[in-house]
Amino acid sequence: MMSSSFNIFRVGISVVIMCIFYKSAVDSLSELSPQKYFSTLQPGKASLAYFCQADSPRTSIFLEELNEAITPLQDYGISVAKVNCVKEETSRYCGKEEDLMKAYLFSALLFNEVKYITTLEDLQNIENALKGKANIAFSYVRAIGTPEHRAVMEAAFVYGTTYQFVLTTETALLESIGNEDIENAHLYFFHCKQVLDLTLQCRRTLMEQPLTTLNIHQFIKTMEAPLLTEVTEDPQQVSTVHLQLGLPLVFIVSQQATYEADRRTAEWVAWRLLGKAGVLLLLRDSLEVDIPQHSNVIFRRAEEGVPVEFLVLDDIDSLISHVESNVHIEEIQEDEDEDTKSPNMDVQDDEVAETVYRDRKRPLPLELTVELTEETFNTTVVASDSIVLFYAGWQAVSMAFLQSYIDLAIKLKGTSTMLLTRVNCADWSDLCTKQNVTEFPVVKMYKEGKNPVSYVGMLGTEDLLKFIQLRISCPVNITSVQEAEEYLSGELYKDLISYSSVSVLGLFSPNMTTAKEDFTEAGNYLKGYAITGIYSEEDVLILSDKYAATLPALLLSRHKEGKIESIPLANSHAQDIIQIITNALLETFPEITVENLPIYLRLQKPLLILFSDGSINPQYKKAILMLVKEKHLDSLTPCWLNLKNTPVGRGILQSYFDTMPPLPLLVVVNLHSGGQVFAFPSDQAITEQNLLLWLKKLEAGLENHITILPAQEWKPPLPAYDFLSMMDAAASQHPTRKDPECTKEMDVQENDKKQHEDKSAIIKEPIETLRIKHWNRSNWFKEGEKSFRHDNKEL
Repeated sequence: MMSSSFNIFRVGISVVIMCIFYKSAVDSLSELSPQKYFSTLQPGKASLAYFCQADSPRTSIFLEELNEAITPLQDYGISVAKVNCVKEETSRYCGKEEDLMKAYLFSALLFNEVKYITTLEDLQNIENALKGKANIAFSYVRAIGTPEHRAVMEAAFVYGTTYQFVLTTETALLESIGNEDIENAHLYFFHCKQVLDLTLQCRRTLMEQPLTTLNIHQFIKTMEAPLLTEVTEDPQQVSTVHLQLGLPLVFIVSQQATYEADRRTAEWVAWRLLGKAGVLLLLRDSLEVDIPQHSNVIFRRAEEGVPVEFLVLDDIDSLISHVESNVHIEEIQEDEDEDTKSPNMDVQDDEVAETVYRDRKRPLPLELTVELTEETFNTTVVASDSIVLFYAGWQAVSMAFLQSYIDLAIKLKGTSTMLLTRVNCADWSDLCTKQNVTEFPVVKMYKEGKNPVSYVGMLGTEDLLKFIQLRISCPVNITSVQEAEEYLSGELYKDLISYSSVSVLGLFSPNMTTAKEDFTEAGNYLKGYAITGIYSEEDVLILSDKYAATLPALLLSRHKEGKIESIPLANSHAQDIIQIITNALLETFPEITVENLPIYLRLQKPLLILFSDGSINPQYKKAILMLVKEKHLDSLTPCWLNLKNTPVGRGILQSYFDTMPPLPLLVVVNLHSGGQVFAFPSDQAITEQNLLLWLKKLEAGLENHITILPAQEWKPPLPAYDFLSMMDAAASQHPTRKDPECTKEMDVQENDKKQHEDKSAIIKEPIETLRIKHWNRSNWFKEGEKSFRHDNKEL
C-alpha cells in the first residue's frame, strides 16, 4: 500500500519504509530522530530509512533481509538509517501502529516539485493553494516505474521549478475528474495562475498524445505560448513556437467592424485547440496581402513549402473538426513509426518485470484461495489436502508469482480436491519460520498423515499445475501384466497424459531388493514431475521378453510417438535413474525457447539448431528425426528455433553473420569447447543424406567455422551484484553429491529443513547451466582437444 508522497526519479531517490521495530535486525543501522534524518537529506543523494515505534517480531524476516542489504546499498551510494519515533512525534511518517507497514517512496531532488496524491480532495487542496500563483501539471500513470512515469519525472526535472507537478496511480481519482480511460496514462495542464477568484475552477487541458518525454515537452511548450496572438503580416511568413514544434497554425480572419466578436471567437477556438494548434487573429484591414473575400479562416500546416489553405467555415465545430482531422493523421503516422521502434512492455525477457507490468492494475480474485494465519494454519492443513503458498507481500517476485498462483486457482476451480491456500510471511513470520520457510516464494503440498513436500519447479502456472495433477503415489505399484499394459498404453492414467507424455515402468525380479529400493527412491523424488510405476511380480519375464528388456530395466512409453523403448538398469543407483528418466522426458527435436534452453544446455552437447521464421518444413523435421533414430546425432542436441515465437533468435543470427541471413538456416554451435559456430551450406537442400555428409565433414575437421563465440565472462557491474557467486558460496556450506540427489520420501519429510537444503542443491545445476560455465570437454570436434576453458560464452 502506498501513501501520499510516492515519487521516484532516476537521479536520486529516498525511500521511507514504515515498519514495526524488531531490535535484533537493526543493530548495525544508524539511529536518528525524524528531524535529524530529514535535515541530512541531500539533493541528488539516495537514502533508505524506516521509522520504528515499538518492539514486535512480526516483520523479523523482512528486517533481517534489509539489514543484510545495507552493505551492497552503500556500495551504490544509498545510505541506510533507522529513525526512532517517539510518542510525541507528529511527523506524518511516525503514525499509529495501524498506519505502519506503508511504503513512502520520494525523491530528495524532486520532493517538492512532484506531489503524489491519492484522492480528489488532495487534488482540490493543491489546486486551491496555487490559484493566482502557479499552474499545475497533473498526470496519471498506471504504475510507478513505467515508461510514462519516467517521462513525467524527466519533465518534472526540467519544468519543476516553473509548474507544480502532481502524480497519481489511483484509477478512482482519474475517473473522478471525468476520465474513464484507466488503461492509458494521461497528463492534464491546470491553468491556475490566471484564476484570481478562488471560487472558480482552474481550466484543464488534456494532453492527447502518448506520454513520452518529447510529447510532454512539446505540450508544455504550447501551454507556455500565448493563447492568442494578433498579426498583420502574410500568414506564409508568420513564425511561432507551434511551427517549431510541428503543429499547424489557424488564422481567424478579422476586420475592424467585427473585431470584438472575432477576438472572442478566436479565444474560444484557441482554448479548444490548445496543445493541438496555434491560433492567431489576422487583421485583414492592415494586411497588404490579398485574402479571398469570402475566406474567414486560414489554415497553415507545419511542413515547409506547403501553401496555406483559405477556408470558409460557418461554425466553430467545423473548424475544430478540420484541424483535428489533419493533426490526427500525423499522430497515427507517428504512432505507427513508434510501434516499430519501441519495445512491447508486455513482452520482456525478465519474467518478473513482464508479469508485474502486465498485471499492475489487474484486480486479483484472492477469494479463490484461503488466507491462512497462525491461528488457522494447523487446523486447515490437517483437515484437508492443501497447497500452501508462502510469500512476502513486500517482495516483487512473490507478488509476481501470486498472479500465477491465482491463475492456477482459476484453472482448478471446481475440479480439484486440493485446497489452495496462502500465507503472507510479512504478516506471519513466526509461522513461516516454523514451517522452515526462509526464502520466498515457496509452495508446499500438505497431505493428511504425511509431512509436507516442497515444490522445486519453475514459478509458473503450467508447471505448478503439472506438479499438482501428477501428485499420485510414485512409483505406482502395478500388480498384473494386464494392468502394466494399460499403464504403458496410457489408459490407466489417461487424464494425466497431457501433463506427462512419457510413462516410466520399472521391471524387476521379486528378489532384486536393492534395485527396487533405488527405483522407488527415484520415483519419490520425481513425484509431481513424471509418472512412474513398478512391476516385480513372478511373471515379470512376460513383459521383459515382449519388450526385449534385460532385468532390471526401465520401459519408457512415449505416448505422442506411440512407441515403447527399454533401458537396462544394471548397477544403476537412484541418482542415475533420475538422470535417465529426466533425459527421457526431454523432446527428441524440441523447439528452443528462452524458458527451456537451460534444460537442453544441461546435456552439455553441441547444439544443432534449425532457425526458422515460423513453423518448420515437415521434410526437414523428418530428415533430422531419421538421423536421430539411426543414432547419428547422439553427440549433438538437435533442436529448432522459431523466430516468431522467440525474436531474440534474430539477434543471435546477426551476431553469427553480422547481417541477417536467409531462412531456414541450420547451424551447429559448440558452446562447450572452443565456441565455434558452423553453418550448413545454404546452397544445399536440408536432406538426410546432405546432413549426414556435412556432419561427417565437421567431425573430420574439414569444415571452417563462420565465427567463434567470445570467451568472455558475464561479470556483474559491481561485486555486490555477483549474486551467482553468493549462491555458490551459500551452496558450498551444504556439501552435496555432484550428481542429482534424492532421498527417500520418509527421510525427506522427517526434516523439512534438510529438504530445503536439498532443494538448493537441486536447483543449483540449472543455475550453473544458465551461466554456461565449466563445461566438460567435448570430443566431438578436433578443437575440443584443446585445453579446457573456464570461460562463459554467449549463445
